[in-house]
Amino acid sequence: MLVLVNTNRMQPLVGPIGLDYVAGAARRAGIETAVVDLALAADPAAALREHFARQDARLVGISFRNADDCFWPSARWFAPDLAQMVRTVRGLTDAPVVLGGIGLSIFAAELLAYTGADSAVRGDGERAVPALLAELGGRRRLERVPGLVWREGGAVRRNPPAWGETADVPTARDAVDNAAYFRLGGQGGVETKRGCPRRCLYCADPLAKGAASRLRPAADVADEFASLLGQGVDVLHLCDAEFNVPRDHALAVCEELARRSLGERVRWYAYLAATPFDAPLAAAMRRAGCVGINFTGDSASDAMLATYRQPHRRDDLAAAVRLCRQNGIAVMIDLLLGGPGETPDTVRETIAFVKHIGPDCAGAALGVRVYPGTGMAEAVLAEGPPESNPNLRRRYEGPVEFFRPTFYIARALGDRPAELVSDFVGGDKRFFEPAPEVDAGAAPGDASVGYNYNDNAPLVEAIAAGARGAYWDILRRMRGA
Repeated sequence: MLVLVNTNRMQPLVGPIGLDYVAGAARRAGIETAVVDLALAADPAAALREHFARQDARLVGISFRNADDCFWPSARWFAPDLAQMVRTVRGLTDAPVVLGGIGLSIFAAELLAYTGADSAVRGDGERAVPALLAELGGRRRLERVPGLVWREGGAVRRNPPAWGETADVPTARDAVDNAAYFRLGGQGGVETKRGCPRRCLYCADPLAKGAASRLRPAADVADEFASLLGQGVDVLHLCDAEFNVPRDHALAVCEELARRSLGERVRWYAYLAATPFDAPLAAAMRRAGCVGINFTGDSASDAMLATYRQPHRRDDLAAAVRLCRQNGIAVMIDLLLGGPGETPDTVRETIAFVKHIGPDCAGAALGVRVYPGTGMAEAVLAEGPPESNPNLRRRYEGPVEFFRPTFYIARALGDRPAELVSDFVGGDKRFFEPAPEVDAGAAPGDASVGYNYNDNAPLVEAIAAGARGAYWDILRRMRGA
C-alpha cells in the first residue's frame, strides 16, 4: 500500500491539492492508496499511530507544501518540523519514506540531507510515485524514476525533474475531504497548468515546476470545477503562478467554463501577470465566474520593474485596474519592496501611483526571499560575501544559507524600512503594510498587521463565521477597504 501523509497544519487550512492529485494518479494506476491527513486530525500523532498499527505500507510519501512562510520579519522555517515527521514515521513503519510537494521541489537535495528521508521527488509526483513503487518492487532501477533524488554509495544522485510535456492530473479530486477544507479554509484550489517561462529575478516557480508552461486541457479543468462543485465547493482559487501566461490557454479555459455554465455556479480568483491582460480576456474571465484577481505588480517604479525582470510597466498596472473595474472584478496588486536598487524615492513613487490607480487593495510586502538558483541569489553573491552584506536579513546564526529563510532589504531604506513604508502609506486602509521591525535578537514582529496568512487568527475566525474567497479579499472586506 502507498500511504500519503499531509503535514501542513497552517491555519487557515489549505486543501492539499498536490496530494489529492498524486493519490488520484496512484489509484488510477491500480495502486492501493491511503491518505493520512494530519491537518484534519485532532491528534496528529495518534492518527499516525493508529494508521500504521492497522495497515502496512510499501512506501510512505510525505507532502511538504511550504519551506517557510516567506515573510519578513517572522521568517518561520518549517524544515525542522519535516525532519521530526520523518523521524516519527520511521518509528512506526519500516517502509521507505519519500518526500514531495512544492516546498520540497525547491530544496530537494537539501531537504533529503536535512531530514534523513530515503528519497525525494522534484517535480510532478503523479508520474514519479507510481514509477518509484514499481522499481522498489522490482529491479530497483531508481535512475528510471522521474525527478527522484536519493542517496547511493555515500553520494546524492539526481534524476532530471519530473516535468512532462503537459500537466496530466486526475480530475475527480476525491482523495481528500475537500468539503472540510472548504468549511475550514474558505476556498478550494485548482491548477490549469504548471511551470512558468518567465524569468522574474526572485521567483523559484521555474525551479520547482519547470521553465515552460505545461498546459491542461480546458475540458479537464472544467471537469475538475464540476467535481469540486459536486462536493459543495463553490469558491475556488486557481493555483497557477500566472493564469494568463499563456493568454490563449487562459481564454480557452474561461470559454469552456462559460460554455458549461459553471461561471454561474462557481466564484473563483486567480493570480495574473499585469501583461498580457486585455478587454476580451477580462470579459471572458468574468463570464466564467472570476470575481477577483491578484496581479503581480512588484513595483510602480519602472526602474525597479526592470531590476525585477518584469515585462510590464506602471501604465500596464493602471490599465489592468481599469479593466477589472469595467468588468466588476475585485483587484489586488501585490508589491515587492526592498529589492536591489530600491530607495525611499522608488518606494514613494510606487505607493503614490498605486493610490492613484485605485485597486481594491495592495500588498506592501517588504523583503525579497532569496532562493538558490534564482537571479536574486546571483545578484546577492555578486555584491560580495553574504555574511557581511548589509542588505540581508535573517534569523539564524553562522554562514548564510539560502536554504534557510534569508531576505534582501535594500540598506538605502534605512534602519526601520517598515516604518518608512507605513509613513508613505499614510493609514490608507487599502494597503496591507509590512510588519514592524524588531531589534536584533528579539522575537519576530507581529506579522498579523500585514497579510501573512500563516496562523492568521482574525482570518481563521472570519472563515469560521462564513467568509469565503481569496484571503486578501476576505481581509480587505474585514478592514472596510
